[in-house]
Amino acid sequence: MSARLTVGGWIELLDSWYPPAWAEEWDNSGLQIGDRSWPAERILVALDATPEVIREAANRECRLLVTHHPLLFHPLDRLDLSDAISASVAQALTSRVAVMACHTNADVASPGVTDALVETLGLTTEGVLEETSAGERVKLVTFVPPEATSRVLDALAGAGAGEIGEYTESSFRVRGSGTFRPSEAARPTVGVKGRLNEVEEDRLEMVVPRQKLETAVRFLIKAHPYEEVAYDVYPLVGGGAGLGRIARPPMPMTAEELARRCEDRLGLARLAGDPAAMVRSVALCGGSGASLTGAALRAEVDAFVTGDVKHHQALDAEAAGLALIDAGHHGTERPFVDHLAERLAKEGPGGEVLTSHTSTDPFRQR
Repeated sequence: MSARLTVGGWIELLDSWYPPAWAEEWDNSGLQIGDRSWPAERILVALDATPEVIREAANRECRLLVTHHPLLFHPLDRLDLSDAISASVAQALTSRVAVMACHTNADVASPGVTDALVETLGLTTEGVLEETSAGERVKLVTFVPPEATSRVLDALAGAGAGEIGEYTESSFRVRGSGTFRPSEAARPTVGVKGRLNEVEEDRLEMVVPRQKLETAVRFLIKAHPYEEVAYDVYPLVGGGAGLGRIARPPMPMTAEELARRCEDRLGLARLAGDPAAMVRSVALCGGSGASLTGAALRAEVDAFVTGDVKHHQALDAEAAGLALIDAGHHGTERPFVDHLAERLAKEGPGGEVLTSHTSTDPFRQR
């Protein structure tokens, strides 16, 4: 069996798509139950880790259950099997089914939860609804004596700097002159104390993910030969990940037609606003995204599709002229399960990827 067909191998791949650092502070994404060394030649993808889904994973001989919603949000005080969460944990361990979640880190990633929703509705993505710090990048610039440039570049690359798409160790350098006057207490690597020194230096620039900046600076200082390391950090505009998407339909449609499409493809649609209003642009957010209604209004879209809409949120959207469609928490996130399973099967390390047959929608159609 390939070493990559383990729980840890699958997690490594999923972490590259949905970096753990992108998760909200209150979230508990990642490995929930199990051991990274466990073999996992067959895995199951689901929205929730309910007892029924864990039982399904065991019955279908899946050794890893990948979900969107975490089973564990808070530390357990006790394993009382009369409690549903505790019972699920015990069942997973007894069945030797590891459980991991890609939650808010998958909400902001691209492609992620809302991208699957956009695709299911047959829309075309045009941008992010609300950018977050996840995925933001900065430009780290430092000044290095030429003989040390390669060493510093290697150190920064080891900290995650210089990754642009499919390229690593990407950098730019230009040679120039640096000046400095060391005090008598200084210990200069080059130059003379008490004099104005002019030395040849490389200006080295590399792009760094914001969440890796602290590590990159630490690696820079350790590898740099100077006693005092000069460096600058410049924020880069755009390129960040974010919540929700802005999309457009293949052709203008009414709000009622969009709501009917949501109902046909997602199973539920409650429309607030004028059914006859023309929709040329749509904001979307899988799950509980009604708090982004303000962002949708600022984006000047015609409609907003999400879940868990409250009464007053719907009233406010209607008053502002925004068609607001509540397609349910489960309905707007369920497409991500199929999307993730398909991607894991296509880009994963091998093995078999299954999609759960168990519905975890707590609401029943009547």
